Amino acid sequence: MDIQPSTIPHDLASELLLGMRLVGVQYRRIEVSPPFGLAFGEEPERAQFHFVARGPVFLRSPGGVIHRLDTSAAVLLPRGGAHQLLSSAQPEQPCRDIATLSATELCPTVRGCADAGVCQGERTLVFSGCMEFDLGGMQSLVAAMPEVMLVGTLLNSNPELRAMLDAMERESLAPRAGSAGILARLADVVSAFIVRGWVECGCGDASGWVEALRDPRLGKVLVALHRDPGRQWTVAELAAQMDSSRSVFAERFLAVTGMTPLRYLTELRMRLAAQWLARDREPIESVAYKLGYGSLAAFSRAFKRVVGRPPGALRAHAPGESRNAKESTA
Repeated sequence: MDIQPSTIPHDLASELLLGMRLVGVQYRRIEVSPPFGLAFGEEPERAQFHFVARGPVFLRSPGGVIHRLDTSAAVLLPRGGAHQLLSSAQPEQPCRDIATLSATELCPTVRGCADAGVCQGERTLVFSGCMEFDLGGMQSLVAAMPEVMLVGTLLNSNPELRAMLDAMERESLAPRAGSAGILARLADVVSAFIVRGWVECGCGDASGWVEALRDPRLGKVLVALHRDPGRQWTVAELAAQMDSSRSVFAERFLAVTGMTPLRYLTELRMRLAAQWLARDREPIESVAYKLGYGSLAAFSRAFKRVVGRPPGALRAHAPGESRNAKESTA
């Protein structure tokens, strides 16, 4: 992923990364002897990060494309999906589920995984992270990303990134107090570097509202909406952000994003509401107030219209709720 001059203004690129965070991070330090094939994808809705500490390794992407990853290569699969790490590029290379490898807990979020095969030469070493990739109100950007984001020259142009990856490996091996928290923070920064590299390339050939971000005037409108989604915005106020008439603004916004400004605002609010309810366990009344709804009934109607079910149902089936229930009965 070669870094080219940005086609998105610096302040808007920063806005894209402002809400980035990782949730539920779990890492594996994987040491295996060739020949091998390791299948990933047990968490299809989570991103997957791989760093090759000793290679080479061949990545077969969810779309079936083979990528060679040499030593020190790093890759992010922002949407995860079923994929494999292979010792060769042969399409018939047999694979085993990564979960079947013998594993030892190095710390609560890091497991050391190894095969039981006889070592014939140098063993392959990969550091992997499974994570929930959360961009907050900008979450729809994830769908615009390529399925595989190869770091490439990013490591050469950002030498501090290599030091961070080395630190992640060291922390995964050392059962020291705070290792899990340090790893989570390092992973957050490394992921931000990778995503920032893509943003600085202009987000590839992504279209839709990413195209709006490339337009400095229209991008200002999107940033204003994302910074203050609870405000009672009018088309006139949004047009003023763009310094244009209401008709010109509304026509341009619809042409680029595929929806009206107020429809975009409603969907943004509901994306945020879903995250706050399911992930952060915020009370429904609090979420409705933060998003500018004067009554719980009005918020619930809007939520059901966009999400397809009432906010109470989303909270009842949130992953955190089920996890907490299991913990309380253990």
